[in-house]
Formats: sequence, structure tokens, C-alpha cells
Amino acid sequence: MAFMEKKSPGKVLLDDTVPLSCVIEASQNLQSHTEYIIRVQRGVSAENSWQIIRRYSDFDVLNASLQISGLSLPLPPKKLIGNMDPEFIAERQEGLQNYLNFITTQHMLSNCELVKKFLDPTNYSSNYTEIALQQVSMFFRSEPNWEVVEPLKEIGWRLRKRHFLIKSKDRPKERQVLSWADFGPDMFLPDKDLQSAMKLLPSWSHPYIYPVTFATASDSSALVIRMYNEKGTLRDYICKAKPKDPFMKKYCSPKKIQGLDLQQIKTFGRQILEVLKFLHEKRIPYGHLHPSNVMLDGDTCKLLDLENSLLGLPSYYRAYYTQSRKINTTEAIDVYSFGHLLYEITYGRPPDSVPVDSFPSAPSLEIVSVLQSILSAEAWKTSMPTIAQLLETPLFSDVLLNTEKPQFKIPTKLKEALKTAKECMENKLNEEQKAIHRHKRLTRAQSHHGSEEEKKRRKTLARKKSKQSITENEADISTKSSNSNNINSGSGASSPLTSPSSPTPPTTGVSFVASPPAAPPPPKSETDLPSQLVSTANGAGRAALLSSIQSFKKGHLKPTDTNDRSVPTIK
Repeated sequence: MAFMEKKSPGKVLLDDTVPLSCVIEASQNLQSHTEYIIRVQRGVSAENSWQIIRRYSDFDVLNASLQISGLSLPLPPKKLIGNMDPEFIAERQEGLQNYLNFITTQHMLSNCELVKKFLDPTNYSSNYTEIALQQVSMFFRSEPNWEVVEPLKEIGWRLRKRHFLIKSKDRPKERQVLSWADFGPDMFLPDKDLQSAMKLLPSWSHPYIYPVTFATASDSSALVIRMYNEKGTLRDYICKAKPKDPFMKKYCSPKKIQGLDLQQIKTFGRQILEVLKFLHEKRIPYGHLHPSNVMLDGDTCKLLDLENSLLGLPSYYRAYYTQSRKINTTEAIDVYSFGHLLYEITYGRPPDSVPVDSFPSAPSLEIVSVLQSILSAEAWKTSMPTIAQLLETPLFSDVLLNTEKPQFKIPTKLKEALKTAKECMENKLNEEQKAIHRHKRLTRAQSHHGSEEEKKRRKTLARKKSKQSITENEADISTKSSNSNNINSGSGASSPLTSPSSPTPPTTGVSFVASPPAAPPPPKSETDLPSQLVSTANGAGRAALLSSIQSFKKGHLKPTDTNDRSVPTIK
């Protein structure tokens, strides 16, 4: 099936999870301050880049806002005197580059609104909270039974999703959470099918899915209401965080972290795998599994935000799994995300990088075995295990489950629409992974070509080729010289008269014999004569031969005499 993206009128085509990278290209001094010219790029395409200009004071303001994360941020210190010195500016530019590298590679910081607006003010200039309030106000006009208690500022990581604590006038002490979100770039459900799915969402029930009170969608966004849980999510439990606190404050650098015990890991893991299996059997893509999307209800885990995939919102882990072409289906995405979650509930923190080279000790070797099957470099090169295979592992196979029967009615037409949307999502993912793979290969080739080792190798190879060429040239010259000598000697006494290429001489009254092959240069003395030549001459013949040689040496015989094609026969 060919992949074609149908543009929806209300669809946000920009994927906020695509990483931004930065390079400070130059600096310029203007009066009493320095400006830094920064090239920002989205994803792997150099064409998708732009320039921004920032002063040190802009970095300082951003850094102050990011202190809520609790991270140690490497911003170079201020300097009031001598800050226009060229050497100092070069040193500061290097420090600011390191700072940009840090905030664009730290997963939570790179996705926060503050960093996005600093690097891409064109696409992130909107006030998303204000937009959400306008949409929610319109909803409340048609549903006057609800009212806002307070905005829950930045409790989630998404820029285009906002949360409000609300209450019903019928039950004023009961708190619920209203979530509003724009349609995302992976939204492929037709409008009618989306409306149908959103209406059905409150009727769907499963022992491991957090229930929805109300859901609706407009032509560009959607709104979902759920009960507020004061205990918070699975990540709140791990980080000992308050659910209402901002996302970065809770999770970037938590002061207290604690992995779960073995029985909790087994129980929660099995429950999550069971609900993922159920969703895939119903052809409902999920793709948004992480500890903040799992609500704790006593000893039971329940998935949140089932609507995210229906609305086409990009996944929290998308920047990770787009790096591996083996994670190319919605099931593989959920398995990979489960590996991340399992790592975090085991060790109390996410992995530093993926793939994971080595795993710390865990409450059970079975945990490490499952993690290796998902997060190791070998797993990335081969393939992800299936959900069914994970359920059969010793870690989860003996866990008891809730026997409550799920209630999930999905019309046939909606099933087909969900299937088509799933295929479109996977095709888009595959195309993105191919582009990233091509970029990696090109980058590796360029890096290898420019490496010192490769430069030395090419120099050595060039020297070898040069020596070989000189040797071959000398051999050619030697061969040509030898051929030339043979041609020259062919016109003298050494060429046989009976050679097929030589004309037959005319017959005369004097007898001649063919001359022998050309002899080596004349020896300096008799003792230098070849023994074979001397031994063949006896008596008077030997004396005549020696006499001829001596005469030649004394100049009595001219060199031209050698052109005489006849010599006396030696008897």
C-alpha cells in the first residue's frame, strides 16, 4: 500500500518530537555586546534549518527559567570586564555551544516549551494555554454543568496539550481533569470515524484502562474528561512527586527515586502487557506507553490517554525508536516502550542512553533477561519480541489477573478505519526511519573519510601507488630500450640471413656461412674470453682468432668492419 498523507484542515503537521540540533556559526560585536549567530536544524534534513541570533543575556534568561528542572546546567559564567576580548568571546562561544548540546540532547529539556521557543520562535510563538482556554470556554457554553477550578500548568510534557482541574455543579466536591489537545501529525482517521471513536471512548471499559467520563472532538482539536487521582501516576509514585507539580520539576532530577520491589514489577508488568495485547487484538494502536501514562489504582495499573493515537499525537519515545528500523510496527513501538517502562520501575530512573550496553543488578535475573531482549544493541539489530512472547517469560507467566470482562464495542466500519490509520502510521514511521538510516550512513562515511587514521591510510596507499607507477615506468623504459637494441643489432652480423623476415641475399661466386648470434662486448684480455669460444678454436684457427681480437683492440679493424656479413670459416 503506497503511503500518502492526507492533509486534514485542523491537523498540526509539525512533529514536536523531532529533535532540534544547533551550531553556533559565528559571532559579531555590536557596540557594547556580542551576538551569536546560531544555525538550528530540525531532524536530519539540512534543508529544514534556519538561523537565529542570541545574546548571552538571552541564554541567561533561558537558563534561569530552566532551573526548575533541578539539573546542573553548564552555562558559562558572566563576565562584566573584558567581555569584548576576542579570546574571551571565542572561549564563551565554545561554552555556549556545550550548553546548547546539553539542552538539546537531554530528553525532557529538549521537549519543553521554553527550549522550543528559544530555538524556533517562528513555530512556537503561540500561547497554548490561552488557546486551550478559548476552546474549553466554548465547550462550557454548550455544557454549562462544568466549571474550571484551576489550570494544571505544565503537568504534562506536550506543548499542544493542556490540563485543567474542573468540577461538576452536581458534585462540587468531586474533582476531574479536563485534557485538551490539537490534532497531531499522525492523525489519519477520517473526521466521521474520529467523531465515532470519541463518542465510544467513555463506553469502553477494561480492568487495566483508566475510564473516560466524557470525550468530544471539533474539526481541529479534542477534549477528554477523567476523574482526578490524587495519588498520581506510576512515575509520580517512583519519583515521590506531587501530581500537580510541573513536569520538569517532578521528573528531570527527582530528589527521591525508588525502584519497585520484585512482586510489584511482576504484577504491574503483567497487567500492562495484558492490556496492550487486548488493544492490538482490537486493532487499536496505542504507542504512548510510559510511566506518566499509567495511573495507579491500589495494586492495579491502568493506561491513560488512549485517545492520543486516535488524534495522531507523536509518542514520547519517538525520538528513540525512529533510530532503529527494527521497531517498525505499532506493536514493536509498544514493546520498546514497555522496555523503557520496565527499566524505570526497576531502577527508579530512565536509561541514560539507548541501546543499553550493560544493565545494573536487578531484583531478579529474569528482569535483566527481558530488558536485554528489548533494549540491548543486539535486540536493535535483530527484532523486538512480541507481546505474546513477553507474556510467556518466567517473569510474568505466573501472575494472577483480574477476571473482569472488558466492554469494547467497535463498529465494523470503525475497525476498518482504525486498521487503515494504523497502516498509514507505520508507513510514515518506516519512511522516517529510512531517511535517518541514510543520514547515519552518510555521516559515518564523511566522518571516516575525514578521520586521521583514514587520511594516513590514503597517504600510504598513494605512496605505494606512486612507487608502483615509477617501477612500471622504469620497466617499460627498459623493455623499450632492449627492443631498440635488438632492432639495431638485427641490421648487423648477428641477424641470421635465413630469418623468414629477412630477404634472401643474391648468389655470388664466393661461399658464405651464416654468422653466429651477437657476441658479448670484447673482453679486455685473453683470459676474459668465454671458455667455450676459445676451446672451439684449435691450432691455427685459435691463433687467427686471437690475432683478430688484438688487431681490433689496436684499432686496425674499424667498427664498421663488423657490418661485413661474411667472415672466414674457421676449420
